[in-house]
Amino acid sequence: MKKNKSNQIATIAIFFAVMIVINILSSIIFNILPVPIKPTIVHIPVIIASIIYGPRVGACLGALMGLMSMTHNTIIRLPTSYLFSPYVYSIIIAVVPRILIGITPYFIYKWIKNRKGLFIAGAVGSMTNTIFVLGGIFFLFSSVFDGNIQAMLATVLGTNSIAEMIISSVLTAALVPTLQKIQK
Repeated sequence: MKKNKSNQIATIAIFFAVMIVINILSSIIFNILPVPIKPTIVHIPVIIASIIYGPRVGACLGALMGLMSMTHNTIIRLPTSYLFSPYVYSIIIAVVPRILIGITPYFIYKWIKNRKGLFIAGAVGSMTNTIFVLGGIFFLFSSVFDGNIQAMLATVLGTNSIAEMIISSVLTAALVPTLQKIQK
């Protein structure tokens, strides 16, 4: 029992370290290069850990991702930082969807246990983030932007979310089988 808990803590620590590296590198790359979209890719380790190690580890990593998002948006101020920085509604938007990222892919893959299930689990994990974050922004911050937040959300949904979903699906399907072999 104690060894299992130690293994779980070590697993969470390793995946969280990977998430920190991805966050730093993607921030540098997407802010330096003149790319029209800035997809979030930090959620991919959460999706992969959820499938391999279960929803408890996934939810824990998702919560850490939410805390990382709050910290990042509190330190590095951008025009949209208030959406994820520590205000009551912002905490809900930053943490709850990220916890759900760590839960939904596990159950999708458990339901469809094959290569196609990995693609779908990666896509669903990514869309869980997109739907709940953008939905939260719409419902909790619709008064900002003079009630015309739909244009911003539609732009994000039409660009970033599609790229995130494709990247998540491909990387999940490519990495999970190898990591499952290593785990055994």
